[in-house]
Amino acid sequence: MARVPAATAVTELSAPAPEAALPKTYDPAGTESRWQHAWESSGAFHPDPAAPGEPFSVVIPPPNVTGSLHMGHAFNTALIDTIVRFQRLRGKNVLCLPGTDHASIAVQTILEKQLKAEGQRKEDLGREAFLEKAWGWKAESGGTIVGQLRRLGYSVDWQRERFTLDAGCSAAVIEAFNRLHEQGLIYRGEYLVNWCPASGSAVSDLEVEMKEVDGHLWHFRYPLTSGAGFLEVATTRPETLLGDTAVAVNPKDPRYADLVGQTLTLPLVGRQIPIVADDHVDAEFGTGCVKVTPAHDPNDFAIGQRHNLPLITVMAKDGSMNEAAGRFAGLDRFEARQAVVAAMEAEAFLVKVEDYRHSVPFSDRGKVPVEPLLSTQWFVKTEPLAARCREALENADPRFVPERWSKVYRDWLTDIRDWCISRQLWWGHRIPAWFVVSETGGVITDNTPYVVARDESEAMAKAEAQFGGGTHAHPVVLEQDPDALDTWFSSGLWPFSTLGWPDDDAADLERWYPTSVLVTGFDIIFFWVARMTMMAGALMSGAEGSGIPWIPFKDVYIHGLVRDEQNRKMSKSSGNGIDPLLLIERYGADALRFALVREVAGAGQDIRLDYDRKSDTSATVEASRNFANKLWNVTRFALMNLGGEMPASLGEPDPAALQLADRWILSRLARVNRETAERYGNYGLGEAAKGLYEFAWNEVCDWYVELIKRRLNPGENPSPAALADQRTARAVLAKVLGELLVMLHPLMPHLSEELWHGLTGQPESSFLALQSWPALDQVALDDQLEAQFAELIEAIRVVRNLRALAGLKPSQGAPVSFVTGRAELAALLQEASPDITALTRAESVAVLSPEQAEAAPAAKALAGVSGELQVLLPIEGLVDLDALRGRLEKDIAKADREIKGLAGRLANPNFADKAPPEVVLECKANLAEAEAQAALARRRLGDLG
Repeated sequence: MARVPAATAVTELSAPAPEAALPKTYDPAGTESRWQHAWESSGAFHPDPAAPGEPFSVVIPPPNVTGSLHMGHAFNTALIDTIVRFQRLRGKNVLCLPGTDHASIAVQTILEKQLKAEGQRKEDLGREAFLEKAWGWKAESGGTIVGQLRRLGYSVDWQRERFTLDAGCSAAVIEAFNRLHEQGLIYRGEYLVNWCPASGSAVSDLEVEMKEVDGHLWHFRYPLTSGAGFLEVATTRPETLLGDTAVAVNPKDPRYADLVGQTLTLPLVGRQIPIVADDHVDAEFGTGCVKVTPAHDPNDFAIGQRHNLPLITVMAKDGSMNEAAGRFAGLDRFEARQAVVAAMEAEAFLVKVEDYRHSVPFSDRGKVPVEPLLSTQWFVKTEPLAARCREALENADPRFVPERWSKVYRDWLTDIRDWCISRQLWWGHRIPAWFVVSETGGVITDNTPYVVARDESEAMAKAEAQFGGGTHAHPVVLEQDPDALDTWFSSGLWPFSTLGWPDDDAADLERWYPTSVLVTGFDIIFFWVARMTMMAGALMSGAEGSGIPWIPFKDVYIHGLVRDEQNRKMSKSSGNGIDPLLLIERYGADALRFALVREVAGAGQDIRLDYDRKSDTSATVEASRNFANKLWNVTRFALMNLGGEMPASLGEPDPAALQLADRWILSRLARVNRETAERYGNYGLGEAAKGLYEFAWNEVCDWYVELIKRRLNPGENPSPAALADQRTARAVLAKVLGELLVMLHPLMPHLSEELWHGLTGQPESSFLALQSWPALDQVALDDQLEAQFAELIEAIRVVRNLRALAGLKPSQGAPVSFVTGRAELAALLQEASPDITALTRAESVAVLSPEQAEAAPAAKALAGVSGELQVLLPIEGLVDLDALRGRLEKDIAKADREIKGLAGRLANPNFADKAPPEVVLECKANLAEAEAQAALARRRLGDLG
């Protein structure tokens, strides 16, 4: 069993008396905060790499330091923590490592807004003062989400918490950049990038949000230079036509075959541009003619490369038109759009304008449309890295759960472009490259030579060696690249930079790399998952000689989205997010965690969370809170009925003393143990939650506890046999609850920890979180008994339903007869007759064969059926038969009315043919149910005579 390190163990507390161990009502807030503090202050989740046990590690997806907890974080946390808590119970040496991402653009945007409100710009402060301000902001506000994650009970090692800009991660970034550059995988060049005019930086594809907008599609005439006519093109961005360098048609389009190679005269500009043939053009779309602006559109850029077209940039990086735009220079891009349209109309080049709804890429941070712009940036060559990852995937490395996501991962790696990794920002990892500005007049230009190094002294040594060492009159002068790296660059190193890389001898790296599982959403399979595998392929492959795989995680568990009450994706733009903190305050973190995991119908599936926005309530989470209360109450019941003993003192139940209900519940306990361990281990987390819920609520609380109440309280002056049976019932109850709490712990850690301490009397320093998974009792498994006991439960339910139908008072006894031709079922009912008597207030229990029932004197009785078993409740002399007949006649009349209405709807062609299929099926099911109820009521009325 895992132990708390002696050096960090909390002071042991004396165990409270069992009857006082648990308050009457469950207080989630107090319970959760107390155990969160106890776990963290004791170092319960701070593993030693030298400790025994198979290593199991997870590095959590680092949330942005600017962020606050949203439902996606809560869902991801619940899944990860369920996995790692289970593995810890299995005796593995578990590291769950937390951390946050520095979120370059988000933080810089926040700070620049603050400066703007003060009438300043970052340039007024200078880089060093600005970064000092950024670190100050991070210290004050950056820990918000970390505190919120703690509220969920994350069993991470907070002592190992990392930040993508901390010293260790920064050293890893510098080393990675240098090694990739040395391998020829990083280069500097001009390429088309997503440019955000608001933030003045290139942005990654993930930092772009596609939005549907109402715009226009303008159709223009481009005249043939020969004067023999014109071609018609359409565009949503008229301002870019100023940079057109061709018009493209499909090579198989017969309409334009004779025109390919001729030229057009670009309106408003007068430049002659060629007509080129390119397979990218869809001949069926529009006129089949596409204007080509290679410097302002990624598809056009590709066409331009294939046809050696010139690149003409007509827009500056602030979103205004530049000198190449001619008479439109200086205009904002949207002002220029209107001006270009007006000029085209004035010169008779405008054919028509159509309303057009289309997707426009917006900068997620700048909140403005991005512009594809040519820019000199730093890039990673991705194809060599992607090829290595594709090869590894042939051996299911990593293994995706569900497996279908491996195809998405492969597709990203197959059709991949080089990765722009530079950002025009100050907050972030400054690019470790130094420009030799003494070669270009003291300024950085696109042609200034540079050296890549680990620090400035190494850079100077490289530069002096390359440029002759300089002279006193002409010394080598260096200036570090002012740009920062894309945040995803450091995130791509996360699985190994957090464990101590580039120190290959780091104890954590040796012990816990590669990590065991990555748990993340499908939306960042490329942006994060693929980048981590690509970076590992370049940087960790050297470890292969020692037998260590380079892929940074063995499994990738892809989860779905949390959708709102209307099944919509939650998003900031839709304003339909649900604040998990509100639900935690109302119901507790365990209730929210359990609700989220239990909703998972299968790995990778989206889940739906109901939510009343007027009252900030959720029926789903409330149901989980009710489950927590049920567990609380059954544990208190046990404490009040165990006679002051604990599971340890009661010991294992004596197999020879077990009664029928004991053998059944122990068989079910063993089966649930085996099923739950398999489900946790195979990422069937939703199935595990559902199975434990059904077992705990229905089988333990509703049936077993009810069945043993009479045995737990044998009355005054009990016999030695009754006392022995009482002790057996106590031992079984204690065992079942104790093991159930361990199995529930990964899902509801705080509640289970509290109840386990109450049940076992263990000191606070001995955590349930560090115990062992219960041993599987193979001997207890009994398939036949479980099947028979299920029949017994159904028989008892039928008796209870018949009593309710007869209107018998709860205290009123009545004889019960069971009729079956199956000898084994008859034997079970005979053995269980004391249980049946206790649970149904049976005056007597008779088990008859069909022949015996046929020969018995006729008596007025209500009859019910459960499978092959007939249940008879004689009621003559016990109830008012006339009143019962009246109730049955009312039930029949009500059912007949329902049948008539439902049959009428189904007979109406307007409903049957036009209603949604699921509505028609529901109507048919309701009709069948009503007909069955009417038939049953008529049969019972007939039995009464």
